[in-house]
Amino acid sequence: MPTGLAWEEKTMWHDTGLYFGPKDVSYWIEPIVSPENVDCKRRIKNLLDAAGLTEQLISLKVEPASDTDLLAVHSKNHLQYIKDTSSSGGGNVAKQFGTTRVGENGFEIAALAAGAAISCVKAVMSGAVNNAYALIRPPGHHADAEQSMGFCVFNNAAIAASFALKDHELERVAFVDWDVHHGNGTQSIFWNDDRVLTISIHQDNCFPPDSGSLSEVGGKKALGSCLNIPLPPGSNESVYLTAFERVILPALRKFKPDFIFVPCGFDAGFHDPLGRMMLRSESFRKLTKMIKEIAEELCEGRLVMTHEGGYSPHSVPFHALAVFEELSGIDTNIIDPYGNTGNCEVSKLLRHEEDAISAAENLLSYVTEG
Repeated sequence: MPTGLAWEEKTMWHDTGLYFGPKDVSYWIEPIVSPENVDCKRRIKNLLDAAGLTEQLISLKVEPASDTDLLAVHSKNHLQYIKDTSSSGGGNVAKQFGTTRVGENGFEIAALAAGAAISCVKAVMSGAVNNAYALIRPPGHHADAEQSMGFCVFNNAAIAASFALKDHELERVAFVDWDVHHGNGTQSIFWNDDRVLTISIHQDNCFPPDSGSLSEVGGKKALGSCLNIPLPPGSNESVYLTAFERVILPALRKFKPDFIFVPCGFDAGFHDPLGRMMLRSESFRKLTKMIKEIAEELCEGRLVMTHEGGYSPHSVPFHALAVFEELSGIDTNIIDPYGNTGNCEVSKLLRHEEDAISAAENLLSYVTEG
């Protein structure tokens, strides 16, 4: 079965402006392009095109998410706030933790990004594709029901999952978020929903502050619906693969989802300016292989990835190419020129890395049985 690509040029027009930093000291910050700019995302598409891979994927039709789709996970106040800011010329819509900007008409672009994630679900559920990737901006996994955060306006993956649960009458879905930052928004949205398992593997206490700890296991109505794997800075491929084998795959087998979503960030790559992890392209290829195989085992291969972070414009396209190759089974024979750089392949876990994985492993008993 082919792989679907949800790409819409207009989402690349998302305007993050020339300001990045805490808003309370903005007078002293010289204008600078935000790390969440178009370069990384468009360079992914350019490399897919140049490699001849785009033409071998199924191009998915993208339409904006409706207000009904957005309100399935976001409040009316949040939706109206984004609309008002967008229609009045744009501005910072983050209520805490720095800058999340939308430009004029930014609401329409953010709704289009969410719609791309929904189009992936439709294509997978119809059988047109086996899996799909929404290559979009703005990203989504930090946005919760009430607010935008961390460059994220609407929670694209959560919106797509809610659509799958409602419109396709699925019983259980799971998220495996491997962005270097905690998937706090998705966790918050589904905190008390026992139909949803949110797994986030991330750099410990990176962003948001004090978020993504082991103690966050879901609300009273859904204990065990959240599983966090906070890893120490400097974790390499071996740490991630071990965490998958010992924690993530067992959790998914226990929960037995009907659909798996991956909020896919590449900021755990070793060149990324907003993370301190050590993954390379082959690491992302191996993680994709594991998640693809578990999707085939548990839910007929139903798998959708939504693009999240990744802020190293020279290396991110190669990380993404590895993911697309693994999803589609198509080998372009392109070698990542940065692929053998850095301390990425050390196989022996350090003591503090082993302790972090063991602590997360102890939480498997909380995960609800499917």
